[in-house]
Amino acid sequence: MSAQEQTEPNGWRVFHGTGNAPDTPPDLHEAPPWRRFGGAPSLPVPAADPEAARRRLGPGDVSLCLREEDVDVVNAALLLRRPLLITGPPGVGKSTLAYLISRELGLGRVLEWNIVSRTELRSGLYTHDAMGRAQAIAAWRAGLRSAAALETDEAPVAEAPGVNTAPSSNHRQHPPVIGDFITLGPLGTALLPYDRPRVLLVDELDKSDIDLPNDLLHVLENGSYEVPELVRDAADTARVRTDDPGCHAEIRDGRVECREFPVVVITSNGEREFPAAFRRRCLPLEMRTPTREQLLAMVEGHLGIRPHGTEVLVDEFVQRVQAGGTHSLDQLLNAVQMTTAGGFQAEGDGRTLVEMLLRDLAKGR
Repeated sequence: MSAQEQTEPNGWRVFHGTGNAPDTPPDLHEAPPWRRFGGAPSLPVPAADPEAARRRLGPGDVSLCLREEDVDVVNAALLLRRPLLITGPPGVGKSTLAYLISRELGLGRVLEWNIVSRTELRSGLYTHDAMGRAQAIAAWRAGLRSAAALETDEAPVAEAPGVNTAPSSNHRQHPPVIGDFITLGPLGTALLPYDRPRVLLVDELDKSDIDLPNDLLHVLENGSYEVPELVRDAADTARVRTDDPGCHAEIRDGRVECREFPVVVITSNGEREFPAAFRRRCLPLEMRTPTREQLLAMVEGHLGIRPHGTEVLVDEFVQRVQAGGTHSLDQLLNAVQMTTAGGFQAEGDGRTLVEMLLRDLAKGR
């Protein structure tokens, strides 16, 4: 970013909430001295996944219900290299924001880490297929024994002068390498030394075990982690799979350190509070339910059209939300999509189905 852009009013903003893919990805501000990391060698960011972005953002230009202060918080997180902790009602676009940031800033494929009650930090960093490795080693050793027995059976009784009859090892297999059995998770992949930050979506962290937020602190603060299995291995480098389909990365001395701290988007539905130490390291952003006009724009953005009767369904959806119900944007999209089915009538015989689609999620059924 040029010095002139930085001194212009709001020149510190690189994200504007439009979600429009740039022809040339914008330059990001240099990280603060305390958030700079030295991971190497530098890796290029993989290409975006247009299908995943289309499912999240729709085929049109979708504008989330972002206020000016929301855009400011996102830009502050980008500048300070701090995670975003996003709260708000279900279905307001908390996880969609990660895709919006990635597309607008040209940061490639979004890495998703979906949290459940059994999720542990290690699964986000990497997995080690110990059973598969043990089976591969056993098969390799069995192959060596078979080859040795075959060579013994085929050895000549007498050696001809000047002829080398030593057993040939050209056909012997190489031993399995440990890197073939390690796959980096979404968090582990995001912390590789990419030349531009990756976008990591940590979805619904409030569903996790109580210890996971505390376990994340060290990794997010230091931008690095170790793979103990590789630290103990005799080889200096290991080639492992990453969370990106078909991609690999080399790890040196069993340690991974980022080059650019990833854009970490953490979502929470408010099912429980997080430790103060964790919240201190994140920038909070509370997303609100969209207005009527925003809902109409989002429906049209996702469906590409505004079907007849959309305004009526949006008004009903808004009334239900204002009455204190728990509702998701997905419900509205489903109800509007039904109106595009040939012969379906939202009133009359179709009313029961509309009621089911727009039901209050807090009531269980």
